[in-house]
Amino acid sequence: MVLEDEHCFAFLDTRPLFWGHTLLVPRPHHEALWDLPDELLAPVFANAKRLSLAVRDAMGAQGSFVAMNNVVSQSVPHLHVHVVPRVRKDGLRGFFWPRTSYESDDQAAEVGARIRAELNSYQ
Repeated sequence: MVLEDEHCFAFLDTRPLFWGHTLLVPRPHHEALWDLPDELLAPVFANAKRLSLAVRDAMGAQGSFVAMNNVVSQSVPHLHVHVVPRVRKDGLRGFFWPRTSYESDDQAAEVGARIRAELNSYQ
């Protein structure tokens, strides 16, 4: 256990990308980010911030990668945040999958408009 408080706990990943790869988990069960109650957002992300610094500095890294899968590629159906130490040329590429491009500026604008409209529907 590398971190434990009333809201979360964190431990080393048993199959790390690099030594120091840590998983941060909220104590109550929530499967995905959209399930996390608002009152847990600040404590979980404050701990993610602290861990990103601690993992970076403890492992002598230049930075960190902080990520969360939600349902797809989530090996355990409980919300967890990956905090991975990073150095330049460590072999990891971007987000670990091929990147793409929008076919046009119009297509990008349409996708942006769809997301904005959806965000507005949540208010």
